[in-house]
Amino acid sequence: MTVTDSTPVKSPPVDVCVSAGPDHPRPDGQDRYTISETAAYTGLSAPTLRWYEEIGLMPHVARSHTGQRIFGNRDLDWLAFVRRLRLTGMAVADMVHFAELVRRGEVTFDERRKILEQTRRDVVARMAELQDTLVVLDAKIDFYAGAHRAPEGA
Repeated sequence: MTVTDSTPVKSPPVDVCVSAGPDHPRPDGQDRYTISETAAYTGLSAPTLRWYEEIGLMPHVARSHTGQRIFGNRDLDWLAFVRRLRLTGMAVADMVHFAELVRRGEVTFDERRKILEQTRRDVVARMAELQDTLVVLDAKIDFYAGAHRAPEGA
């Protein structure tokens, strides 16, 4: 008789960055992309992808037997996350630091969470500033829409 352990195995949490999204869809069932395909799927240029690799933001990119870069779905997910971080206004050096923390593993979860919480606070503050700016712009637009111009030549 064979005894099988049926205790459910709890997997560690998976740090899923983001999916590709509708802006840059990718084909189902594929997990190997050239640099030009990766550029098309992420909206980043090939030189930017090379630079990200050079500065440590995109380390350990696989290579083909001919030395050509090969990106996978995890790379594309990471790049989509990096793109979001750029939209927050995060400095590239801070993104590189964050990438280093990711490489160090689970022991850095608290530090990564703190960085993201601060980034979130910064984004919320910027959104409030932009909302205030939008109110001013709307008022100016309304003013100019209702303003009567003096006849030309007067």
